[in-house]
Order: sequence, then C-alpha cells, then structure tokens
Amino acid sequence: MPENEMEQRNCQNCKQTFSIDSDDAGFYQQMSVPPPTFCPLCRAKRRLSWRNERNLYKRPSDFSKKDIFTMYPPEVPVKVYEKDVWNSDEWDPLDYGREYDFSRPFFEQFKELLHATPLKNLNVVNGVNSDYTNNFTDPKNCYLVFNGNNSEDTCYGNGLTAVKDCVDVSHVGKSETCYECFWMTSCNRCVYSSRCEDSYNLAFCSNCVGCHDCVGCAGLRKKSYCIFNVQYSKEEYEKKVKEFGFDSYKSIQEFRKKAKEFWLKFPNKYIEGSHNQNVSGNYIDHCKNVRNCFLVREGENLRYCQYVQELPGSKDCWDYSIWGDGNRFVYECCASGINTNMIKFSMYVQENVHDIEYSYCCSSSAYLFGCVGIKRKQYCILNKQYSKEEYEALAPKIREHMKTMPYTDKKGRVYAYGEFFPTELSPIPYNQSVAQEYFPLTEEETAAQGYAWRDPVERSYKITVAPEELPDKIRLVSDEILKEVIGCEHTAPPAGGCQHQCATAFRIVPQELQFYRKTNIPLPHLCPNCRHAQRIEQRTKFELFQRKCQCAGGASENGAYANTVSHAHGTVPCRTEFETAYPPDSPDIVYCESCYQSEVI
Repeated sequence: MPENEMEQRNCQNCKQTFSIDSDDAGFYQQMSVPPPTFCPLCRAKRRLSWRNERNLYKRPSDFSKKDIFTMYPPEVPVKVYEKDVWNSDEWDPLDYGREYDFSRPFFEQFKELLHATPLKNLNVVNGVNSDYTNNFTDPKNCYLVFNGNNSEDTCYGNGLTAVKDCVDVSHVGKSETCYECFWMTSCNRCVYSSRCEDSYNLAFCSNCVGCHDCVGCAGLRKKSYCIFNVQYSKEEYEKKVKEFGFDSYKSIQEFRKKAKEFWLKFPNKYIEGSHNQNVSGNYIDHCKNVRNCFLVREGENLRYCQYVQELPGSKDCWDYSIWGDGNRFVYECCASGINTNMIKFSMYVQENVHDIEYSYCCSSSAYLFGCVGIKRKQYCILNKQYSKEEYEALAPKIREHMKTMPYTDKKGRVYAYGEFFPTELSPIPYNQSVAQEYFPLTEEETAAQGYAWRDPVERSYKITVAPEELPDKIRLVSDEILKEVIGCEHTAPPAGGCQHQCATAFRIVPQELQFYRKTNIPLPHLCPNCRHAQRIEQRTKFELFQRKCQCAGGASENGAYANTVSHAHGTVPCRTEFETAYPPDSPDIVYCESCYQSEVI
C-alpha cells in the first residue's frame, strides 16, 4: 500500500467503517497475517473479554480436590490446578495432545483442548507472601493487588509498577506511601490525587508535576505550599492544612467534592502524558511512535495497544492489551509478557517465549500453535509434540484450513486465521472481565451478543457495623475493627443499586489498618470493588474524538478559566484540531499542546 493511502473496511462486529493505513499494512506483512475484520475498538473489546483482572473465586482444585482461590468461576467447565502444582512436573500437558482434525474448524478443537487441559489457578510470578493477588510479577507482602510488577507492602490496587506501601491506587508507577491515587509516576506521600508526577506531600491535587506540599491544586509545575493554586508561606500553609481536618472522614468527603469542582476550572492537555514523541491516545509516558494507545509507559512503535505499562517497555507491537516487560513483535494478544517475541493471537503466553500462535497459558516455550498449558517445549500443535520438520509442514496447512473452514459464532461473526479467540469461548463471564469496565453491557445486551453473564453470588455473612457507625477519625479506631463486617455505603439505603459489582460488605485487614494509622487516614466506607470503580471513573475510554482547542483567546470557551499569558493566536479562538480521548460532552477544558504549555510553564 502506498504511503499515506488508507483502505476502508467495515467492522463485521459493530458495522462501523475503520481504516487500515500503510503503517498497519506494513506491520501485518511483517507479521505474515491478513488484515483484521474487526475495528480497533472491537478488537480491544474482544481481547479484554478474555481477561479477569480482579475477581477471585473459590473452587476445588482438580488435582488435590482442596478448595483454592482462582481466576476461573467454579461453574466454568475448565480444569484448575494450584499454580505450584501446575508449574511442577507432576503432570504433563502433552498428555492432552491430539491430532488436528481438518474436518472441523480450528476454534472448535481449541475449545475442547482448553476445557480438557489443566490451567493454573492464578497467574502470579515469584510471589512472596501475596496469596491474594493475581496477574502480578514479583509481588511481596501484597494483598488484593492485580496487574503489575515489582511491588511491595501494598493492598487494593491495579496497574502497578514498582510501588511500595500504597493502598487503593490504580495505574501508579515508581511511587511510595500513596492512597486513593490514579495515574501517578514517581510520587511519594500523595493522597486523593490524580495524574501527578515527580511530586510528594500532595493532597487532592490533579495534573501537578515537580510539586510538593500542595492541597487542592491543578496544573501546577514546580510549586510548593499552594492551596487551590494560591501561594502561601510554609507557616501559613501548615496552619491552614491543619484547619482542614484531613483526619476526619466527613471533612475529606467535603473537600474531595470541592477539589474536583476546582479541577474543572483548569485546562487539560488534549493527551495525558509526558516525555513523548509522536504519540496519540491517552496516559502515555516516555514513549516514541506510540499511536492510538492507552496506559503505556516507555513503549516504542506501538499501535492500538492498552495497559502496556510494565517495565522495561515494549516495542513493535500492534493490538496488544495488558502487561509489557520487554516484548517485541506482538499482535492481537492479551495478558502476555516478560520477553515475548513474535507471538500472535494468544493469551497468558509469558516468560521468554517466541514464535507462538493461538495459544493459552503457555510459558518458556517456542513454536507452538493452538496449545494450552505448555511449558518448556517446542514444536507443538494442539499439545501434540512434533519434530521441527513436521511442525513447519503442518502449521501452514492449519492456517490455510482456518481460512477455508472458519469458525462462525452464534451471532454469525466469522473467525478465520487472523482473528483473536471468539468472546463466546472465553472462560470468563463478560461482566466479570476487563471488557465490562471499558465497554459495559447490560445482562440483556450481553445475552444478545451471545456472551456469558454471571449473576452476583448471594452473600451469607452478617454485617456487624454500618458505614455511618464507623469512627470519623482513625485515632478512635481500636483493633476490634479487624473482627467486624462493615457494610458498603453504596448498598446502604438510600444508595442501593450499585452497578460496580459491589461486594455489599468488607473487612479491614491488619496491613491496611496499620497504613491508615501511620498516615492518619480515616477508614473507608466503600468496599474494595466500589473504591476501585470510583478511582477508574477518572480514566478516559479508548475511543478518540476529533476536536478543536477550547482556548477562545483570553479564556476557555466556557469562561471558567482565564488565560494567564497571551497565546500565539492572540485574542481570536485557537483553530488547532487534534484527536483526544476527552469526548465532546466532557466537562473538562481541553487545550492543544501549544495553548496548554503556555499556561503551565
């Protein structure tokens, strides 16, 4: 395809038009795959529908028959082993191998293998005292943290890289002693804050860089002792902060509301991120040539990728969701990482793997096609061992067979070679997958799409403390709180009907209580699921919108923000257009790069 030329296609899922440009075509040629038939958003939705990030279930091990915690619901027809057993030589995945049947579609055969071959209960690599974690590499003394690496003494978080001593944080890297924070990098002792970098001692701050000792601020650079962007002396600042009473739950809720209203009065750059070159999407840091991507750190030559945050960064990947950690040439894969190379259409393929296609939960292997649970092997198809010559002769025939005899799902969507696993084959109910966070569906909509749904499990515990009965300040809390079952505020009248998979009740664990006492933070009134949902509501979705800068000359279009300096376009409105993840109906003020930098420098 000539440079800059675009091919227009119709997505067979949402029926919308999408483009394939010369960069896309070049990558597909390099990976020896056909162009996709789903649009970028539908491809992301399909991958994420196979990913359970935060839900843990109890079910009997198919090896020991003991109850274990797992990422797979007990009613799903798969076999599950304890991960220590799964990683051992006590069983052989090749025992489940089978001949490829050219009279049936590939995905039918893969589904049977997926249901027959044991899977590990949790995907944790090198965990230390972190039994209640999943999708994590090198957690130490962690509790209910998901999707991250190299973190320690942390509980209730997701999307973490090199985090220590934090509680209730999401998409945070290289940070310590933070609480209720979102998208923070290299921060210390920050609470109730969002999108800050290289800062410490912040409370209720948004989009601050190189700052310390600030409260309720937005868009500051290299400032200290500021409250709602007003400069104070150190002594004045400390006196006023003490008067705010941040040791009180009631005071915090009132101040949080006030701070969020204040944040809306300041412009946001059309893309959230820093130290980037030629990027588009949102939440991108220290990246080069990363386009249509979200939540990416230190990546290069990436497109249509999400959640690729773990370091070292990844390069030369298209349509890759979740993980990172030094990967190259990855296409249409999810939850795969740690030095992967040349992998396609796979899930949970990890740890020094290469040349793998259509495989699930495989590690330290190469040259696999349609395999499940393979470890330290080469040249396998449907878990059957072949010689190098046999593999190289058979694999191309299967690819061609997938084109001539594709799989068709319940709704008539066709899956030939080049498409990721169909959502209807996922072992994860749609509403318990990451897809539900970004592409929410009702139960009726899920059924209409042909996907699985899981109803909430009826809870048998008895709530012993209502949220309004909790002490307002942590110094009034005794160790007896560790014995209580606390009702979640979202399900207490009149707030019932929460749509965030509310657990209805929760406990305080010792590690958490110790953190609250050390930081003088009052007890939460929401369960971990609702706290998580509250944090990630700050995230934009994956869709990009064509918009123009909202700088009207001397102020923002809505008049909420008055520019502090004259911009290059003078008193007339800025005419710069861009792609942004902020939708047109967003209450946030969005400026182009030039106008934004004029205000924050």
